[in-house]
Amino acid sequence: MEHVSYAQSLRSQVGALPLFLPGVRAVIRDAHERVLLQRRADTGRWGLPGGAVELGETALQALRREVREETGLDVVEAEPFALHSGAAQAFTYPNGDSVQCFAVAFLVRSWTGVPRADGAEGLELAFWPLDALPANLVSIHHETLEALRGYRGRFLLPESNP
Repeated sequence: MEHVSYAQSLRSQVGALPLFLPGVRAVIRDAHERVLLQRRADTGRWGLPGGAVELGETALQALRREVREETGLDVVEAEPFALHSGAAQAFTYPNGDSVQCFAVAFLVRSWTGVPRADGAEGLELAFWPLDALPANLVSIHHETLEALRGYRGRFLLPESNP
């Protein structure tokens, strides 16, 4: 029997109406300080690994699950560095479903495994330098990567809106 996520169960009730979803994002850095991005299967855009927190899960558990599912990597240590919310975090999927994210971004410097795309959510994975990110980046991840540039060890609460 296939697992139905919390968001899927809500979708069955509200259709494509906007959902407010708690989520997590992984900023995975390699030894050269590059950031791991995945090219999404649904839009072809590049984005951070991450997703929605399921009922009964902590943010850290969700981060570890999402990273494992999407990249094949196991998170050893993760440091929360920013909380993204507000209208700038609204997103519409190609199927018309809308969400507004309330996402904790984690900096992951310690991980094990070899990055590999899952072929379902992500088509490929690549490490990118922060000063040479792809032009076709998922819109809601711009704020996270900008926050990373300014991160100096103090938790960030960006206030940007569209």
